[in-house]
Amino acid sequence: MKHTLLFAAIATVALAACQPSPAPEAPAPVAATPPPVEHGFGPEISAEDFAVHVKALSSDEFGGRAPGSEGEQKTADYLVAQFKRLGLQPGNGDSWFQDVPMVETTADEATSTAAITLGGTAQPLAFGTQMAMGTRTAQPEVKVDASEMVFVGYGVNAPEANWNDYAGVDVKGKTVVILVNDPGFHSGSTELFSGKKMTYYGRWTYKFEEAARQGAAAALIIHDDAGAGYGWDVVKNSWSGAQYDLPASADPEPRLPMQGWITGETAAKLFADAGLNLDEQRAAANNPGFTAVDLGDATFSATLKSTIKESSSRNILAKLPGSERPDEAIVYTAHWDHLGDHGAAHGAEAAGQGEDHIYNGAIDNATGVAGVLEIAEAFTVQDPKPARSVVFLLVTLEESGLLGSKYYAANPVIPLKDTVAVVNLDAMSVVGPTKDFVVIGLGNSELDEVLRPIAEKQGRVLVEEDGVEKGFFFRSDHFSFAKFGVPALYAKGGIDHVEKGVEFGRGIQANYTTALYHKPADEFDPSWDLRGVVQDLQALYGVGATLAGNDAWPNYVEGNAFKAARDASRAAQ
Repeated sequence: MKHTLLFAAIATVALAACQPSPAPEAPAPVAATPPPVEHGFGPEISAEDFAVHVKALSSDEFGGRAPGSEGEQKTADYLVAQFKRLGLQPGNGDSWFQDVPMVETTADEATSTAAITLGGTAQPLAFGTQMAMGTRTAQPEVKVDASEMVFVGYGVNAPEANWNDYAGVDVKGKTVVILVNDPGFHSGSTELFSGKKMTYYGRWTYKFEEAARQGAAAALIIHDDAGAGYGWDVVKNSWSGAQYDLPASADPEPRLPMQGWITGETAAKLFADAGLNLDEQRAAANNPGFTAVDLGDATFSATLKSTIKESSSRNILAKLPGSERPDEAIVYTAHWDHLGDHGAAHGAEAAGQGEDHIYNGAIDNATGVAGVLEIAEAFTVQDPKPARSVVFLLVTLEESGLLGSKYYAANPVIPLKDTVAVVNLDAMSVVGPTKDFVVIGLGNSELDEVLRPIAEKQGRVLVEEDGVEKGFFFRSDHFSFAKFGVPALYAKGGIDHVEKGVEFGRGIQANYTTALYHKPADEFDPSWDLRGVVQDLQALYGVGATLAGNDAWPNYVEGNAFKAARDASRAAQ
């Protein structure tokens, strides 16, 4: 089962025709004068050039690069200036941009309320410390009143796996409480789903989607560090401040009135007050045939007040036309957005507390954007020129659920059937030179065999990601293309440092996860060892150069969930 699940949740059904929301705010024009960068860029992939890009994009001046902010404008100015410097063509007709309609929702935590009532006693929930909550309805006020609470295990409905946590229960109008990750992860069983390796059913985004399809009024995911792959502070930081979404007109999938997370401690108390034990219920949910459980007489009530702003953000893209087959393309992707300035989001009082409120996003993902710029420069001096076109797509709204790439995949500049492959760069490794090259989702597609000989020439071996239970394959923009069957490669340097060993690399990786990821501390560090980044970029450039110079059409491997979509698109071609 674990190698052949064909997920209904990732069926390749295109989004409905996307139309912007009524009268969105128009993006500001690109500045005539680009931000000054006093640096002489060279044609080769270099640590010096890479560092200049990262330092600029992650500076306080860019304000954390939040979509719709002044930081977006500065980012757009910088990137277009770099594309022009390289002599690339606009990637969307005569435009460097693809407008992405968005709804910006900022919850007012001071006037919003939430509580669980059990045994006639209301127990208020504190935003940030006990729960995180949001809405995708684009409504300034959303209420859930005395909604019955039901524990639905992992909240999975997978017919092909004969697994349905919603079987025999009607959750319309109710609040569902859900475990994060897959049954196979917490049980340790290799016979359930993909065992320790997370499937899309384990992602929090899927759980909200399924709860909405089931008609729930609200959904609360129980956080645990191991299952989520990150601590509560990441949830808190990611869900505070402005939240972004595509308007319903551009993404007509069902939406919950309210969705969010509760801490493990909050959940344990809820279950105990309902006469249940959370650990015992988690164990029961790991078994096939699990039946949803009412949480006593517990009800959930909440009033969420938000400021709603309809506007748009932009994917930024450039193109190097192919010399022989320009209608076929290799696409390099990286997301330019990050979490912005939370001091600005929470007002002058918060900004004046002396704390750093700018989420600079140096590793996540100024490194990926800088990497795409370096690869683009390498292509511009390649001789002979690539036979196929190469597109450099820098997308928005990744931090809000891969929305920019999702919009592009539904509205591609080059049809997906003519897109040979996608190479995604996200949060590049600054460990230094390593013996291993991590392919997130190793074994999914034939792109591994394009990368392998290139890595071997560097003296490196391909390995799968450390922490397969964290679902990294579903957490970056290549996934938006994979759902439509486009082979996608997401690879970066590993942890086995050529001089200092595995533990050294693992320590750097752990520090990033615990101290930097989605925190203001993710800033440019001049002490980074960028030798490994240069190797990574050279290898990823090599993958694109190989495919741009031949006539191969790589696919997903037999038994992979995405192969059917690729087969169908190529058959139509």
